[in-house]
Amino acid sequence: MKNILIIEDEAQIRNNIREILELSDFSALIAENGLQGLELAKYKKPDLIICDLMMPELDGYSVLTRLRQDSSTASIPLIFLTAKSEWSDLRRGMELGADDYLIKPFRPNDLLQAIATRLDKQAIADQHTQEKLNALTSSISHSLPHEINTPLNHILGLSNLLMQEAGELSCENLEMVESIHKAALRLHRLTLNFLMYADLELLASNPDKIEELRNNRVQTFVKSAIENVAVKIAQDANRLSDLSIQISDALVNFSPVNLSKIVEEVIDNAFKFSLPNTPVTIIGYSSDNSFHLFVMNYGRGMTKDQIDKVGAYVQFGRKMYEQQGTGLGLSIAKRLVELYGGKFLMESLPGQKTTIQILFPQ
Repeated sequence: MKNILIIEDEAQIRNNIREILELSDFSALIAENGLQGLELAKYKKPDLIICDLMMPELDGYSVLTRLRQDSSTASIPLIFLTAKSEWSDLRRGMELGADDYLIKPFRPNDLLQAIATRLDKQAIADQHTQEKLNALTSSISHSLPHEINTPLNHILGLSNLLMQEAGELSCENLEMVESIHKAALRLHRLTLNFLMYADLELLASNPDKIEELRNNRVQTFVKSAIENVAVKIAQDANRLSDLSIQISDALVNFSPVNLSKIVEEVIDNAFKFSLPNTPVTIIGYSSDNSFHLFVMNYGRGMTKDQIDKVGAYVQFGRKMYEQQGTGLGLSIAKRLVELYGGKFLMESLPGQKTTIQILFPQ
């Protein structure tokens, strides 16, 4: 339901407009003067504003000027209401950025037609803006990681060769080479995640591709796939003794590569945000045509608000904790699960426990 703000100092006109809007399935906000209307516009961000031209406190010109000066309200369409005697003053309003005008008295159909025209034009403008933004985002997301990967592959290759010649390097130089190689591996994983996230976002906007993905009946046994990934991550973190796995085997409708990616990101997150000598527990079983996977850790945890905001490039508590990553990992895992028709759920008690539950379709 579109939300329309009415700024009008005459009560009868105000009420008439509100009645017309509500009978036409619009939601109406009411302001009795320009100052009140300006505050409502900034706070409520209506889809359109109907504003009288001549009012006490703050006239329509001043309201429009201030709206256009504020980036949060600058693009809201505005229709002026004006009396015939004010016709000569109307040009000033249009020059300030008014989108349309109605001369009092007006018929309900004239009002509704003006509103429909402005909302349609705004929708088209918003769509064009979003398309340009999507194109720019896609271009950056794809070209930048590729450009990074080219020199990065040289760093990985050369540092690997130097490590193979460890006998000819001093201990100090070997440590530096190993540090360079480790940093390059981390950057390599990040660039791959950037590329994958961009591809998934494009896929998510194409219903035909989603249907094709779900109809591709590639199946994978979960037990060995999950255990192999979990053990490797635990070993890399020197926390194999913290890992507990209780999984029954089953087939799920996921490709082996995508299943491993989901599991890798979720389990890596569990180890990354929990302390050594605290358990990371993995439980999995089949029920109701789905495979239920639970990954639990006892670490920092997240608030409900933080869980709601989980997404790419989002970090929490950066000032309080030394933290690595961009938030891409969980976003990729969540998006993959949802694209396949599964469910990705998170529950957390801050400072105590975090549980990620994934329902894989079978």
